[in-house]
Amino acid sequence: MKTLKKRNEVEKKDTWDLESLYETDAVWESDLKKAEELLVQFQAMEGTLGKSPKSLKEALDLYYQMYCILDNVYVYAQQRRDQDTADAYYQQLAMRAEDLMVKLDSGSAFMNPEILSLTEEWINHAMEEEEGLRFYKRVFQEIFRRNAHTRSGEIEALLADAADLGNAPANIFRMLENADMKYPNVKDSEGNLVDLTDSSLVPLLESEDRQVRKEAFETYYRVREQYKNTFASIFASNVKQAVFFAKARNYPSSRASFLDQSNIPEAVYDNLIETVHKNLDSMYRYVKLRKKMLGVEELHMYDVYAPIIHESGKEYTFEEAKKIVAEGLKPMGEEYLEILKEGFENRWIDVYENEGKRSGAYSWGSYQSHPYVLLNYRGTLDNVFTLAHEMGHSIHSYYSKKNQPFAYAGYKIFVAEVASTCNEALLIHDLLEKTENKNERMILINHFLDKFKGTIYRQTMFAEFEYNMHRKVEKGEPLTAQEISRTYHELNKLYFGPDMVSDEAIGLEWTRIPHFYTPFYVYQYATGFSAAIALSNRILKEGSTAVEQYKKFLKGGCSLDPIDLLKVAGVDMTTPQPVQSALDVFKNLVDELEKLVG
Repeated sequence: MKTLKKRNEVEKKDTWDLESLYETDAVWESDLKKAEELLVQFQAMEGTLGKSPKSLKEALDLYYQMYCILDNVYVYAQQRRDQDTADAYYQQLAMRAEDLMVKLDSGSAFMNPEILSLTEEWINHAMEEEEGLRFYKRVFQEIFRRNAHTRSGEIEALLADAADLGNAPANIFRMLENADMKYPNVKDSEGNLVDLTDSSLVPLLESEDRQVRKEAFETYYRVREQYKNTFASIFASNVKQAVFFAKARNYPSSRASFLDQSNIPEAVYDNLIETVHKNLDSMYRYVKLRKKMLGVEELHMYDVYAPIIHESGKEYTFEEAKKIVAEGLKPMGEEYLEILKEGFENRWIDVYENEGKRSGAYSWGSYQSHPYVLLNYRGTLDNVFTLAHEMGHSIHSYYSKKNQPFAYAGYKIFVAEVASTCNEALLIHDLLEKTENKNERMILINHFLDKFKGTIYRQTMFAEFEYNMHRKVEKGEPLTAQEISRTYHELNKLYFGPDMVSDEAIGLEWTRIPHFYTPFYVYQYATGFSAAIALSNRILKEGSTAVEQYKKFLKGGCSLDPIDLLKVAGVDMTTPQPVQSALDVFKNLVDELEKLVG
């Protein structure tokens, strides 16, 4: 039986170097205490911000110093927990870091209302008088932009205190999902017993053996069926907390609240769903082609990841994956490749799955650390692309942190998926350019089609589902397990079309999507993917000129609104055009695959 290594059994070279962030936990403790002490100093400034321009600058300097320390404390504790979610000690550190964040948010809640009370005219005069205050010009602009949604200091403090309660559903989901949920072992195609986990599910669904796929799918959802009411309660609580905070801040809806954080027009969300709906016929053609190539009378949801082209079963070592990714990213130029090499050679990456490790993959890090990447690498072609994807995030963060001060380094979620997907688009182009083998070309085209399916179509389906759920709560309608699953199942049928059997079990898929606990996040995968396709095409056609414009975008952090940052790179997401252009590429790839299949 294949079993996972315990965390202490993993080779050091295959782990991320969190010790470069904090050499010991004792140093972490010291920083946590320092942040608490700075908070006391900052709270003493309440009521004095308008005393003079100098007083305001000193307060803002202290505020960002405090949050920069929190950044380190929070990232370290969360990543320590993620590498082994069953480790009680780091669970406790992560909770203490979350408590610190709530304390800082609550204790500093007076700042924005107090700045608003000073008026824009006072602020403008203050910036003329105190040169160092001009550094915070964009901070002031954002505070006054959201004036209508900022409450009194007392209410802001109360809302900040309530943030811990607001985080509870996500924390409960994370612990249930990663630490407590256990599944029976299932057999692989050779009859070996395999641990069924969130990380191993998709690889099992990628098996060429249909019985393996069916057993993994049915076993996984049979277990989740037993917890459906618990998941529904957690999910409904998370939607309710989002709706509560939106109402408390005078937003018409939770969607409006979350999109306003990045100043994204709601029309961008609606354009995405509308444009994808207009292009569902291409998705249906792809599903029909998948059914034909698999040679099945009925195509089921457990066939979605199955290889439709015979592969040699090739696995890529991690060393091979790094070389493939570096080769694919050559159009980005030497500077970009040097940063990539630094990440590969200096333990930015936690490579392999271990017992208790958080599932999936991500890129993170604090302002003062290098970027970190969590993987659960298994040697598949998809894993190679995941490496390219996460390093795109990391290099974006690297550029942003090198070129922006802490106050402006954190880029918004709306643009977070652009750099990662641009890397993938460049990689697929490189691989397609280098192969004349019909079978290999079909494999690569299908891989990219799957990316479109998973990132534009699937994430838009998620976005539509999430929007529907939030609207139900806003109308006072209950979210029961039955209603949530029914809504999800109906959308699944709409997005996959008539040639797909939407198995009843797929109605429970919403129970396994962690991003639903970051409301109105998922749509940005689809918009980001669309922007990335446009940008990668520019880079390949225009070369160094487009690369330099793209790097200006990467260096921008949040110094501009995300919509404006993308315009710097040459993409306008306020129109449906980028999404439609991406879906045109999808359609053309379906055309080519149909011709190759014959």
